[in-house]
Amino acid sequence: MDTKAILENLTQKGIIPEEQSVQVLEYETTKPFSIHWELRSLLFLGITLLTSGLGVLIYKNIDTIGHQAIIALIGALVVVCFYHVIRHRLPFSWDEVNHPTKFSEHALLLGCTLFLIMEGYLQFQYNFFGTKYGLAIFIPTVLFFLLAYRFDHRGVLSMAITGLASWLGLTISPLAVLEKNDFTAPGITNTGIVLGIALAVISWLSETRNLKKHFGFTYLLLGGNLAVIASMTGLFTSSPKIIYFIIGVLLCLYLVMYARKTQSLIFLLLGVVYGYIMLTYAAFEALPDIVLGFLSIYYFLFTSIGVIFFLLNVKKILGLKK
Repeated sequence: MDTKAILENLTQKGIIPEEQSVQVLEYETTKPFSIHWELRSLLFLGITLLTSGLGVLIYKNIDTIGHQAIIALIGALVVVCFYHVIRHRLPFSWDEVNHPTKFSEHALLLGCTLFLIMEGYLQFQYNFFGTKYGLAIFIPTVLFFLLAYRFDHRGVLSMAITGLASWLGLTISPLAVLEKNDFTAPGITNTGIVLGIALAVISWLSETRNLKKHFGFTYLLLGGNLAVIASMTGLFTSSPKIIYFIIGVLLCLYLVMYARKTQSLIFLLLGVVYGYIMLTYAAFEALPDIVLGFLSIYYFLFTSIGVIFFLLNVKKILGLKK
C-alpha cells in the first residue's frame, strides 16, 4: 500500500482532515531523495578500483616507468590525501566527530592504503627495512592508530588493529581468523587469547569512559572473535582444557550480555554459536561412553528445538519490541 492509499484510508475514517492529507502527500512526493549510501558505496568502489588499477599499471609498465617514478607518484598521492584531510580537519574530541567534507573520510582511507602500498614497494624493491619485518608492520600500525583517533575513522582503526595483530603474528580478520592462523604453533593460541581480551577491555573502557565510545564495536568485534576462537582451539588441542573452556565460556557470556545491552544481533549470534560449540565439545569429551551413546540420540534433537526457539525469540532476547 503506497502513501496515497494510506492517506485516503485515514481521511475516509476521519482520522486526519483532508487538508492535512493533501499537505502530507505533497511533502512525500516532493521531498528530496537521499543518495547518501549510494555515493558512499561509489566512493569506496572508486578507492578499490584506483588502488587496484595502480597496481596493474605498475605491474605492466615497471620496465618503462621506473621504480623511483612509481614511488614518487604513490608518495605524492599519499601527501595529497593527507593534506586534504589535515586542511579540512575539525578540533579533536573524544566524542564522535562527523567528517567536515564527504571526501575527507575516503581520502584518509585512500591515503592509508597507498601508504601501505608504498611501504611494501620499498621493501620489495629496495629491501628498505632489511630483515626487520616487525618494524615495517609497527610503523603503519602506530600511524594508523594516531590517525584513527585524531580524525575519527573506524576503517583506519580496523587497519591499525589488524596491523597490531600482524605484528604479533596473527590474522584478525573475522573471515580469516580461523583459516590463516596456525593456532597449533607454540604460543599463538595464548597470544590470540591475550590480544583478544585486551581489545575487549579497550572496548569496555572506550564505552564506559566515553573515550571514542563508538570505537568499542570495532574493538570488541575483532578482539572478541579472535579470543573466543583461540580459546576454542586451545580447548580442542591443548591442556589443561578446563582453563580454555572457562575462558571461552566467560567470553561467550560477555558477548551475549553485550548484545542484550546494545541490542546487537551479531554479538548475540557470536556468543550463542561459539558457546554451543564449546559446550557440545565439553559434554561429549567429559561424559562416559555409556552416557554418550544415550546422549547422542537425543542431544541434537533437543538442541535443534532450542535453535528454533532461539530464532523465534531473538527479538525478545535482545529486548526489542515486536
